[in-house]
Amino acid sequence: MASKEIKIKCRDIKGKEYLVDSKKVAFRPSVYGILIKQNKILLSRQWDGYDFPGGGIKINETIREALKREFLEETGLRIKPKKLIECQTSFFITPFEEEAVNSILIYFLCAKNSGRISTRNFDKYEKKYAQKAEWIGLSEIENIKFCNSVDSIEIIGKALNNYKL
Repeated sequence: MASKEIKIKCRDIKGKEYLVDSKKVAFRPSVYGILIKQNKILLSRQWDGYDFPGGGIKINETIREALKREFLEETGLRIKPKKLIECQTSFFITPFEEEAVNSILIYFLCAKNSGRISTRNFDKYEKKYAQKAEWIGLSEIENIKFCNSVDSIEIIGKALNNYKL
């Protein structure tokens, strides 16, 4: 018996939708950090907006190891993952390889250990689309553009409910 073809709706970075054969969709778990300090949040400047620092988990990494590596890559800061805040799913088209992925998005509230904000650890792709991470006032977050597929304001709210200001 032939298997039924299943199409999955995926979005690219600009929000354009594509119907993709499920057999062509890769699995990509990813993890992101939320670092809050003095009524500000550290966000990664990407394309024409912002995102949480983080990215894909490599096959040989734990979730926390990947978060530490990705956060250091994108911000120059060493962090300690503290509390799981949110977990969601996103079907998207990666911007450079144009690969369709089913991504599990994991968000942790973090604490800073050490380091200075820099771009020196950017990977080859981040050098093309990212800029130096920025501290954004929590009062400003509703007025900025987020370049991701989640409700960033809601996730920040959940993080604040678990953060002692």
